[in-house]
Amino acid sequence: QVQLVESGGGLVQAGGSLRLSCAASGRTFGSFMGWFRQAPGKEREFVAAIRWSDGGTYHADSVKGRFTISRDNVKNTVYLRMNSLKPEDTAVYYCASGNPVIVDRAYQYNYWGQGTKVTVSS
Repeated sequence: QVQLVESGGGLVQAGGSLRLSCAASGRTFGSFMGWFRQAPGKEREFVAAIRWSDGGTYHADSVKGRFTISRDNVKNTVYLRMNSLKPEDTAVYYCASGNPVIVDRAYQYNYWGQGTKVTVSS
C-alpha cells in the first residue's frame, strides 16, 4: 500500500507562486509520480509527471514554462512549483503514483492523495 499526502495549497493572487508537496510512504511507489488537477464541474486533467529513476519529466502544454515538477528521492517527496499562476489554474491538485504506460492518463495510476486546493484570485 502507498500513502500520498499533499500539502502547500492555498489562496494566491494571479501572477503569484506556490509550491505543492507530495510525501509518499509505503512499500513501493511505482515508477512515476504525477500531478493532476480537477476544477469544479470539470474532469480531472494531467498537469505533470516525473519518473523516480532518472527524474525524467512531462508537463501539460497548459503549464509548460510556468510549472515544474521535481523530486527528492531521499525524502520520497515530489514537488510542483507553480509560477505565474492564473485564475484558470484554480483546482484541487492531486498527486498520484503508478506505472503508467501513458503518463497523462489518470486511470493508469494506482494510488492517489486526498488533494490540496489551489485558488488563484484575479
